[in-house]
Parts: sequence; C-alpha cells; structure tokens
Amino acid sequence: MMKALKHLRTINRHKRLVMQGCFAVGLYRQGLLHDLSKYTPTEFLVGCKYYQGTMSPNNAEREARGYSSAWLHHKGRNKHHMEYWIDYGVPERKGDGAVEHKGICGMKMPLRYVVEMYVDRVAASKNYQRSRYTDRSALDYYLNGRQFHVLHEDTRALLELLLYMLAAKGEPYTNRFIREKLLRGEIPYQRSALEKLAQPYRREAER
Repeated sequence: MMKALKHLRTINRHKRLVMQGCFAVGLYRQGLLHDLSKYTPTEFLVGCKYYQGTMSPNNAEREARGYSSAWLHHKGRNKHHMEYWIDYGVPERKGDGAVEHKGICGMKMPLRYVVEMYVDRVAASKNYQRSRYTDRSALDYYLNGRQFHVLHEDTRALLELLLYMLAAKGEPYTNRFIREKLLRGEIPYQRSALEKLAQPYRREAER
C-alpha cells in the first residue's frame, strides 16, 4: 500500500512539473493530457510493484522480467516519446534504378512533441534528483544514453539544442526561446541550422 501511495505521489508530481513546463511555453493541451496512460491499470499496477523512488519502475521491471510491459504500453500511446516514432525507413530509388531499403529508424517528430519530450526530460530530472537537480541534469542524463537513441537527425539536433541551451542559460531563457521563436516557426527545423545555433550554448555548457 505504501509503494502505491509513493508511486502515485511520484507520477502526480511529475505530471505537475510537466504541466508547469508546457504551460510556460504555451502547450496547454499537451500539459493537461501528458502521461495520462500512467494511471491505467496496465501501467499503474506495475509502477506500484516495482516502485524505486530514485528511478523509473520500468527499469526495475526490465531487470526482473527481461522487458517492461508498462513501458511497451506507455510508449505506444504517448507521442512525446522518441520510441513512438520508430518505423521502417522509406525505400529510396537510386539513379540506376536500384532500390535501397532501410531498416528501423527514427521518424522526424512534430515540433510540439519534441518540445514536450524536452519538458518531460527536465521534469523527470527534477522529480528523481530533487535537491541535486541543476540545469545540467537533463543534458547529462541524455548524454549518458545518447548512443542508444534511435532518433531522426533533425529531431536529435533540436533536442540537443534545447538541452545545451538549458545547461548554458537556464530554464526561463530556454522557455522564452521555445515560446517566442521555435513554436512560432522562426527557427528552421533542420539539422544543419540547429547544430550551428547550438554551438555557442554547447561551448558554454562544456566549460
């Protein structure tokens, strides 16, 4: 019973933090609807059973069962997760008529879901790290698993821009950039432009 209450408090706090982050950039509907599937029996009961308090219970279920049933349910219902957008790549026809087939790869995520993914990562870092949280926390967590992410190159560049910007300039600055420039279409959603824009923030964050 105590695990259930603690898990409920954890997901409620996470949802509250995501709502605050989404509202700050103008994504009100996404803030309200974020992670509602966590309250379904398929996810909630597993979360209670494998509650840790310092990390996602999905990791503990994975260690115990070899996979996470809660995560498989969750990622297929929440568009702010990169895993929702994994699919077979579109075959390309070469000049000689040959067709190059592609395997599993990341699709380009819609802009608003990349922003929600960023907000989700910041909220998760705050929720689990508590007093140890800094503006670098979400970036450090991302970099620790970067090599395993299946992401479209444009989506990866945008997420990294936001995380480096957060580490270098803080949350109010990054939220203002998202609200006033990114979501208004003033920033090209293309790898080359995003990587160029990220360079000064990356340098500052790595000092």
